[in-house]
Amino acid sequence: MKLSQRLTYLQSMVDDHYAHIWDCCCDHGLLGAALLKKQVAGTLHFVDIVPGIMQTLQGKLERFFPQDQDDTSPKWRVHCMDVAKLRLADYPSETPQLVIIAGVGGELTSELVSAIQASADTLSQCIEFLLCPVHHTYQLRDRLNAMGLHLIDEKLISENKRCYELLHVARRGERPISAIGDSLWTLAPLELQLSYLRRLLKHYTQVLRGNQLEQKQLLERAISDYQAQLDMLTA
Repeated sequence: MKLSQRLTYLQSMVDDHYAHIWDCCCDHGLLGAALLKKQVAGTLHFVDIVPGIMQTLQGKLERFFPQDQDDTSPKWRVHCMDVAKLRLADYPSETPQLVIIAGVGGELTSELVSAIQASADTLSQCIEFLLCPVHHTYQLRDRLNAMGLHLIDEKLISENKRCYELLHVARRGERPISAIGDSLWTLAPLELQLSYLRRLLKHYTQVLRGNQLEQKQLLERAISDYQAQLDMLTA
């Protein structure tokens, strides 16, 4: 199957070689399979908690990526488990490991990143995360900052009339993770930026009117930050 635009962008952001790449919440495993072809990992790990998905995926991997005894065949493993329980420390290496989490909300994404970091504390400097949340990116960015992570790269893309932020972060590095992003507003087309900002402002304004009182300050800050960016673009 052909990669979607979102998965194609994620694949393009993996431009280094890693000892281990973890394709989490991998669904049909399309991104991981593309990375296997790209040969950017010593071992590609596919992780999902749904047994049926993983059984089907294993069959496809055995068919299209048979693991022969020679060193030239692609190396992969299938893990049917909760992503929060990943133990990267069981796979020590001198080069970084990359964890890809896509297709879930920002709050769950932050919980998974936090759990993985905690379980692999001795490796925390050697773990990178490539994230593509479906919503709540402001909250996610806030929590990533609190975890001491830094920005490597970020992109704003559109697919099927929805906007996505792609975040490549790690403990190493010096670039702070901006609350609303920096290069998002310099690289993406202006029309896309304006449409995305207006959607975000509408969403956070509606949420603020609800019962999210425990997040009131964060929501007000999000609205203020996004409105300031919109005003700057339309000035």
